[in-house]
Amino acid sequence: MGFFSRKNHFEVDGRVGSHTVLAKGMGRGLGKALAQKGANVVLVARNQEKLDAALKYIAASAKYPQSQRFHTISADVTKPEENARLLEEVTAWNDGNHPDVVWANAGSSHPTLFIDTPIEILHSQMDINYWAAAYLSRATLKLWLKPATSSSKSQESQTGPTQPRHFIITSSVACFVGLAGYAPYAPAKSALRSLADTLRSELNLYNGYRRGHPSQGPLTDVKIHCVVPGTIKSPGLDQENEVKHAVTHLLEEGDMAQTEDEVAVAAIKGLESGGYLITTQFLGHAMRAGMLGGSPRNSWLVDTLFAWVINIAWLFIGPDMEGKVFKYGKTNEVLLPA
Repeated sequence: MGFFSRKNHFEVDGRVGSHTVLAKGMGRGLGKALAQKGANVVLVARNQEKLDAALKYIAASAKYPQSQRFHTISADVTKPEENARLLEEVTAWNDGNHPDVVWANAGSSHPTLFIDTPIEILHSQMDINYWAAAYLSRATLKLWLKPATSSSKSQESQTGPTQPRHFIITSSVACFVGLAGYAPYAPAKSALRSLADTLRSELNLYNGYRRGHPSQGPLTDVKIHCVVPGTIKSPGLDQENEVKHAVTHLLEEGDMAQTEDEVAVAAIKGLESGGYLITTQFLGHAMRAGMLGGSPRNSWLVDTLFAWVINIAWLFIGPDMEGKVFKYGKTNEVLLPA
């Protein structure tokens, strides 16, 4: 990404995007924002009634109400065969063409202390927060990376170079720092960030092959992105707050919460600027800068300078947060294993 580049790296006007959503929250906000930019949108979730309500809400924001298309698919994305099925249905609905953008956004948090969390919830948190995205990414990439057909190559020569396809994974700022109470949730979101980093590396192989073997390679380049929001105001947040331990509430005092629309707009803005690891508010930006490791930089200069500042600040922030947990345990009753 060029430092002064103003190119739109995520053009969705007229393209087909599918994403796994919740009936409310970030998924609904994403659908609305994509519709406003002219995308044809397919929503995926388990509950058809909630999908229908979300579709009506999103379609009302269409940039081209007369020509844009919207569709829903009821599927359980924690099952690998369901991810393959939903992609087949999207392709059939799109006149035999694969979707251009796929956004793995399914997820939920059960923020309780690790030893207090039943094993079945630990499993289900990994299923919805990691495996759902892993299954969808594998099924999508196997479609996108097939050799292009002669008809698709002919169409490309007539219409000009084909735009890259985008696979987007929604992680969480929980992947940047360990907080007491997020052990059921944070490991899966950390795994998603690692998956995105690894897939980005692997896709250089296929994108390179396409450039070196234009008659044999895939139709388009494929780009991977990882969007990392913080707290989102939603019914899901209200449910989380009911089960959170008091020490988790203490650690999150003063955290900035965004609306579904604010998160969606910030995420898409980051994609349009060519970002890879995309945060949606200042606290997230700071956490990302301090924990980049081997992840690609969105801006080598800004990210490097910001990382220096955050790493110094963390010399004080880290001990303060650990001290709060220790003090809570010292001064309050704590439920111990029987």
